[in-house]
Amino acid sequence: MSAATITAPRTLSSRVSPLATVRHTLTLAWRTLVQIKHNPMELIDLSVQPIMFVLLFTYVFGGQMAGGHPTVYLQYALPGIIAQNALFATLNTGVGLNTDITKGVFDRLRALPISRMSPLAGRIAADTVKQVWSMGMLLAVGIIIGFRVKTDVTGVAGALLLLVVMSFAVSWVSVLIGVLVSAPEKVQIFGFATIFPMSFSSSAFVDVHTMPGWMQAWAKVNPVSFLANATRGLINGGAVATPVAQSLISAVIVAVVFAPLAVRALRRRI
Repeated sequence: MSAATITAPRTLSSRVSPLATVRHTLTLAWRTLVQIKHNPMELIDLSVQPIMFVLLFTYVFGGQMAGGHPTVYLQYALPGIIAQNALFATLNTGVGLNTDITKGVFDRLRALPISRMSPLAGRIAADTVKQVWSMGMLLAVGIIIGFRVKTDVTGVAGALLLLVVMSFAVSWVSVLIGVLVSAPEKVQIFGFATIFPMSFSSSAFVDVHTMPGWMQAWAKVNPVSFLANATRGLINGGAVATPVAQSLISAVIVAVVFAPLAVRALRRRI
């Protein structure tokens, strides 16, 4: 008789390597992007709605704002529209995260041998891709109806990079709200209650000097004004250094404050 050989069970490590974390993140990001194929209505948020916004602002308000010359107003307003759309798009991160949590997707992912932060990182990475797509759509439509880039490819690339950085920072606010609220609709309500008034009380659509004095004081320190002015300078030409620095400082402050709060809230909930 031969003695049976007993193999000791392998001890599974609770730690995931950085390379595996990146692989898991990319896989989950692709999962989020593929969902667009099964949910075509999401294309409205990414494409149709921003395009309608550009057309309405140009042809409804443009004539009044620029003395009968809509394309003149478009040249000023399009960078602000792109900035506003980038901030509104961050709400998709909170909505998608809340949906995954409430429907039990995070519970299923937690049972897999993957990094705990991969689902969140994958969501943010996928939403960044959507952001770039939406920005490109807005710029392309603007060029078709009369907008002209006054700088060069470097300026446009810098504007897109700055918008992505600011969106990444603001997305942590969306993540925190998405974790705390009980339904995805409440994330959208929060967005309209904060981003909407901040956008229209900034330099995104009008020169702040046309506002009442008390509102000018707010508009000049409004982070949306920093982002709109920086995007405008990088695309149209003009002052760049100060608004870009102000935007980056604002992004760092938002990320430093809200990223730890969002991660802590997510760990407590899942």
